[in-house]
Amino acid sequence: MIGEAERAGATWELHYGGRDRTSMAFIDELERYGDRVHIVTESVDGILDLATLLGTAEPDTLVYACGPDGLLTAIESYSEAWPADAIHLERFKAKERVADAGGDAPFRVVCEQSGVSATVSPEKTILETLEESGVNVPNSCREGICGTCETRVLCGTPDHRDSLLTASEQESGATIMLCVSRAGSDELVLDL
Repeated sequence: MIGEAERAGATWELHYGGRDRTSMAFIDELERYGDRVHIVTESVDGILDLATLLGTAEPDTLVYACGPDGLLTAIESYSEAWPADAIHLERFKAKERVADAGGDAPFRVVCEQSGVSATVSPEKTILETLEESGVNVPNSCREGICGTCETRVLCGTPDHRDSLLTASEQESGATIMLCVSRAGSDELVLDL
């Protein structure tokens, strides 16, 4: 990410927290960036000061964070004043989901480009159903956290169950993570 920010000419800084320097990856490589990198070790400095870092929303600033669930939950709580699309979280594991008491209904998925259509049963994901129907979809985590299977929705209403898209991205319904999400309509037409 730093390399991409550098190539784009973006102004950036990194706040990197961990237990101690010996358990933190990339420390030697990060030192070349000087005072733009802030290493915070719990053993010496305590934990990242999220209240200071995120207490005031900064205009034209994006926050990208990855780490354990406790850290990301804390970041979410400190970032309420920020614009919805300013905070981007990358999780190591999917968020806990409360099961829908009504269960999952079957729905139809139509692949516009390939002409394939199939019914997604309550026991299967869209990704599994498409794979069984011969549609090759790039994928990796199968948990809704990496974004590899993100696909454009041409028609229909996604039922987002991923842990990656922001609330406004989910509300737009423009894309869907095929590995975990379902349909909120009888049919989804995908750009596949």
